[in-house]
Amino acid sequence: MSTGTSTPSSSKTPISTSDTDIEQLLFREASAFQRELEVERILKAFKLNPYDILDIDESSKPEGIKRRYRQLSLFIHPDKTPHARAPDAFDLLKKAESELSDTAKREALDATIAEARLQLLRSHGFSTSTQDDDPKLRGLVPPFKVQLRAKVKDLLIEEEVRRRKAIKMNLANEGLEARKKEEEVATRKRKAEDDKTWEESRETRVDSWRSFNNTAKKKKKTKVQILG
Repeated sequence: MSTGTSTPSSSKTPISTSDTDIEQLLFREASAFQRELEVERILKAFKLNPYDILDIDESSKPEGIKRRYRQLSLFIHPDKTPHARAPDAFDLLKKAESELSDTAKREALDATIAEARLQLLRSHGFSTSTQDDDPKLRGLVPPFKVQLRAKVKDLLIEEEVRRRKAIKMNLANEGLEARKKEEEVATRKRKAEDDKTWEESRETRVDSWRSFNNTAKKKKKTKVQILG
C-alpha cells in the first residue's frame, strides 16, 4: 500500500545538482579572478629582477626555479586567462626563467643582491656578517627584506643606466668609425675617378703638347729667318 510520501533521494536530487553547479561556477570564477590577479602581479613586478617576476626566493635551487616557472606559466597561460595582457606576462615569465637558468647572469644578479645587502647593513651600522635571523634586523621598520628589495632595485637601475650609456657610447664610436670608413671609401673612389680621368685625357694632353711644341718651333724658325 502506497503512503504517497516521496523518497529522500527523489526530493534531494534537484537541490544537490543545483548546489554542485553553483560550486563549480564559483570555483571557475574564483580561478579566473586569481589568474587575472597573478597576471597583474607579474606585469607590476620589477622587470630587472627575475626573482621578483617569478616571486621566488634568491636561494632557490635551479630545479625549484624551473618548477615555479612551470606552475606560473600554466596558471596564467593566455589560452586559460582572459586577461588582455596575459601574453605579455607569459613572455616576462619566460624571460625571467631564462635569465636565472643562465649561470653567468644569475651569478651577476646574486652579486648585486649581496652588494645591496652589505650596503644596507652598513647604513644601519650593523656588521656585514649579521645574519637574516638576527633580532636587530627583526626590529627594523620597514622590515629588512622590504628595505633590501628596494636597495637591490636601486643598484639594478644604476647598472642598467651604466649599461645603456656604454651601449650608446659604443654605438657612437661605431658610428664614428663607420663615418671614417665611408670617408676613406669616398676618398679612394674620388682618387680612382681622378686617375681614370687623367688617363682618359692623356692623349688630348699629348696632342696639345705636340701642337704647342710645333707652333713654338715654327715661330723660332721664322724669327731666325727675319734676323738673317
